[in-house]
Amino acid sequence: MITTNLRIVAIVGSVGLLLFIIELVRRRRLKEEYSVLWVTTALVLCLLAAWGGLLASLTHAIGAVSQASTLYFFGLSLALFLLLHFSVRVSDLERRVVSMTQEIALLGARNGNGVVARASHGAGAGEEQAATIGAQPTQERAAP
Repeated sequence: MITTNLRIVAIVGSVGLLLFIIELVRRRRLKEEYSVLWVTTALVLCLLAAWGGLLASLTHAIGAVSQASTLYFFGLSLALFLLLHFSVRVSDLERRVVSMTQEIALLGARNGNGVVARASHGAGAGEEQAATIGAQPTQERAAP
């Protein structure tokens, strides 16, 4: 049996998390797409903390000794799920950034504005190689 104090702390913490998520969405600091995961996490934890029968059944089903450990287990499991989800999203975004960077470099090379070895294409003796995208070749200045 979970103590009343722990049940109150879990419910208040879950409701506090829910209100914090709503405030982040309201201030546009958290996209609605991600808020669904966080709201689900807060609601599941609140449901488990408030509904003692469900928590007792889950504790028995997973073979745990304490309902408090079951509550912590589900909280940790949901947090790990969120971390995995965000890792997948970051990996996808990283692939997209690399692809777009390569595409921009190819477009720059086609336009003559990108990373191009101008000396190997018969460029004049006074031109430097463009080192970055958008850099223009410059003429060397003779010392006075």
